[in-house]
Amino acid sequence: MSEEQIQSDPRNPGDCSSQSRTLLALTMVPGLGPVRIAQLISSIGSPEAVLKASASQIASVRGIGSGTASNIAQHLHRAIDRVELELEKIADAGAHVVSIADPHYPAMLGVTPSAPPILMIRGQFEHESTDQYPVAIVGSRACSVYGSEQAGKFGSALGRAGLTIVSGGARGIDTAAHRGAISAGGRTAVVLGCGISKVYPPENKDLFDEIVESGGAIVSELPVDAMPDAKNFPARNRIISGLSLGVVVIEAGLKSGALITARHALEDHGREVMGIPGRIDSPASLGTNQILKDGAHLVTDPGDVISILERDAFHLFSGTHQARTTDPGVKPHIGLETQQSSLQLEPIGDVDSETRQILDSLNDPRTGDELADLIGIDPGQIRAKLTVLEIQGRVRRVGSRFVRVR
Repeated sequence: MSEEQIQSDPRNPGDCSSQSRTLLALTMVPGLGPVRIAQLISSIGSPEAVLKASASQIASVRGIGSGTASNIAQHLHRAIDRVELELEKIADAGAHVVSIADPHYPAMLGVTPSAPPILMIRGQFEHESTDQYPVAIVGSRACSVYGSEQAGKFGSALGRAGLTIVSGGARGIDTAAHRGAISAGGRTAVVLGCGISKVYPPENKDLFDEIVESGGAIVSELPVDAMPDAKNFPARNRIISGLSLGVVVIEAGLKSGALITARHALEDHGREVMGIPGRIDSPASLGTNQILKDGAHLVTDPGDVISILERDAFHLFSGTHQARTTDPGVKPHIGLETQQSSLQLEPIGDVDSETRQILDSLNDPRTGDELADLIGIDPGQIRAKLTVLEIQGRVRRVGSRFVRVR
């Protein structure tokens, strides 16, 4: 496969563009995290220049002392030699590498603070098409039956509606949300707190395999053989939020990692935060109920999530999402009212033939399954196109059916 093909379509195990190799090498240097790598590139000029930098050049970067600079310089010159072995292990794990410089790097994650320079992906995450509208569902590992039921219900309904369910693959709420999405024929992505060659928790091996086989993704920023470690999970949570339009919290205790994800979503990423209320006397729901008291969106039905995310999804579709989430004048606060589907959206021009068939078939209200049978298109494809049309304001839901608006 040529370099051009790899850069434009990194899909095969072990695929990695030349710039991704350089960034991968930088991530393998002790003492270099996402923020410091970005500082070095900004100061020295390029990832390739950083790899060749001297200790004095590194020490000239603000916040890096001479001792740290010397240590980094020693490891820099060895890191590139370790990349080939790392890529072999990545290929053995069935994964490929996408860097922040590649077109297939998730766009919403790429504009967040401390975005990972590289991601190792097993499976596919299609941020420009089938995974354009992700939503995170997070919560307690030690969840109740109620929490598991709600995570499965929301994962299933939102997956069926064409949204991609993002979570951490952990026991409890995460697992129920992933399984719900798969059961509905939807898409889902796991963000690991370990290397891509590891499975944590181990009992989810079959689930992870099923996610990949169904077209979803397993994602990690960590070295391929990194073991699960408690210190990795808070950083993992920023990726879950960064990939998503919003975060739904189900059964989170006061010290739950799910609240870290919610905090990243609110304070760092300008994303919507939603909570499903739990029992007031249950420790597992104290954190969720607290964020609701503080102003997070209270949701009791998957349709609530779609309504709340509608404006964000429209901005993403229109290419204005980054401006909306980074402009202090319009950045949403956790208690901000969300515009509803009454927004008057301008027509966006021509549509493809399948979308035209859908619109032509909606002179009478129909369900997604009825449309799939009538037109002969895969139900999953129908759901994704209906979600886009709903975001554009061309169709709306009436109960379980869709009607054409314009």
